[in-house]
Amino acid sequence: MEKKLTTSLSEADLKLIEAAKQAALTAYAPYSQFHVGAAVLLSDGRIVKGSNQENKAYGSCVCAERVALLYATANYATTPPVSIAICAMQNNTYMVQPVTPCGECRQVLMEMQTRFQTPIRVVMYGTEHSLVATDASLLLPASF
Repeated sequence: MEKKLTTSLSEADLKLIEAAKQAALTAYAPYSQFHVGAAVLLSDGRIVKGSNQENKAYGSCVCAERVALLYATANYATTPPVSIAICAMQNNTYMVQPVTPCGECRQVLMEMQTRFQTPIRVVMYGTEHSLVATDASLLLPASF
């Protein structure tokens, strides 16, 4: 499969976006008011959700993507993640433009790809349009 950025969404992408939207509602974001949800599709069809969790000690905050990915691998250690959807909302409204993973999350995505030797499709949702990276390496071409 060719690595590319696209705006084309599959039925599986749409289902994963809905799970990410549900996850955003569970975010704990009293400081930023920026609620992020992520949903990870595992190779066996299971979907694992995560949301951002803030803390007054900023370095202790955890992004939604890492919550979902690390929960998935902690609980289903031999089942590769194949796709992740990410969405964000502020003031009870989903963001118009797609939200992309931070640098730490991009590195975790790359670690998962390396660990399982399987590309991870990254679906970044926005109400006007969404962006899809068919392989996480497109988001972090110079990873560790």
